[in-house]
Amino acid sequence: MAKNVLIVDDAAFMRMMIKDILSKNGYSVVAEAENGKIAVDKYNEVKPDLVLMDITMPEMDGIQALKAIKGNDANASIIMCSAMGQQAMVIEAIQSGAKDFIVKPFQAERVLEAVKKVIG
Repeated sequence: MAKNVLIVDDAAFMRMMIKDILSKNGYSVVAEAENGKIAVDKYNEVKPDLVLMDITMPEMDGIQALKAIKGNDANASIIMCSAMGQQAMVIEAIQSGAKDFIVKPFQAERVLEAVKKVIG
């Protein structure tokens, strides 16, 4: 059975890239969100096995959304995505419960490696 994934990124192109990588490798992208606020709502709605979440987004950033989702579901599996040079935010994300992080620009192998490590 395919694992369900929620992709969160304010850039439609990034969501499309991740969706493409995951879909080709047997994962099911059940929802997408362009900011943290929508991500929290979608998470509660679809209860995905995994969330791939960007850190820098409008309205509610990835760290705030991570904390909100973990607040509602302590077992949530979330992998953060960040651009280079956001080490402090990555550390905060891991301390707040993120399972892993991927650095942009994405390499398909790294995305899959992180996803497999977290949800198999």
